[in-house]
Amino acid sequence: MRCRTLQREFESVVRGRQISTENPVSNGPVTDQGENLFNQLQREIQRYPTLAVAISGGVDSTTLASVAHTTLGNHALMLHAVSPAVPTDATERVKAHAQREGWKLTVLDAREFSDVKYRINPVNRCYYCKSNLYTRIGDVWSGVVASGANLDDLGDYRPGLSAAGEHDVVHPLIDAGIDKSGVRSLAAFLGLHDVAELPAQPCLSSRVETGIAIDPHDLVFVHRIESYLASALGQGDIRCRISHNGVRIEIANCLIEANANKWPDIKQTVESMILSDNRLIAGFSTYQKGSAFIHTGSKCS
Repeated sequence: MRCRTLQREFESVVRGRQISTENPVSNGPVTDQGENLFNQLQREIQRYPTLAVAISGGVDSTTLASVAHTTLGNHALMLHAVSPAVPTDATERVKAHAQREGWKLTVLDAREFSDVKYRINPVNRCYYCKSNLYTRIGDVWSGVVASGANLDDLGDYRPGLSAAGEHDVVHPLIDAGIDKSGVRSLAAFLGLHDVAELPAQPCLSSRVETGIAIDPHDLVFVHRIESYLASALGQGDIRCRISHNGVRIEIANCLIEANANKWPDIKQTVESMILSDNRLIAGFSTYQKGSAFIHTGSKCS
């Protein structure tokens, strides 16, 4: 089986390997905080002779993957799942980092859309998403799997963490005591400037109100709207949500203020895009962290 082949490939040269403890090269100023965070995370990663990192393309998992590669070299494998719920720009970002940093990368289909329990979009949809992901990873890798969960995630509604526990997934960022702010500081220290300030981007299915079945066509629509708004307004918190009342757009107030002169035209374009897809407009509002359909403060939003 492929998982055994990959595992043998990684473990064949582990004996006698000396793990690198040198600091990474940073394109920015080397701060004591960044160096301390790097050392904390590296100590956690050094516990594993080989490690597979489930990487989504966000700041957390990308930073973890970079440190895992720096620490373990070719004994670290990056696993990226593609599906209708994963934005194409996230996949492109992962591939770009893999090429630039020399990662071993495997791209796979998590197959969550084959699971009716996922598609009906229950309140714990994230559990079924992660359960399918880790089961799929088990088809190609029999060693330890790491997620990019950080310390702040323990205070959120994260059903995906339950699935991770059932599959013995480890969380090096949590074990190192690193929260979201720390991850961003570490990313900047590592020179990962494309993700250091990247806004949180939960999977596209999180934009669909609980109880509305997940439809790939809806996710393509969501991504199209959000991509247009990001190109027109700049990087920031933007959400296109599918609700029972129609399409609701949420945008960080700072983006509206920075683009006040052209906002009326941008808004009109978005309204036309919504109506041309035969959808109702539920309105526009200011983005608020955790303004999810299912749980206040949840990052499944």
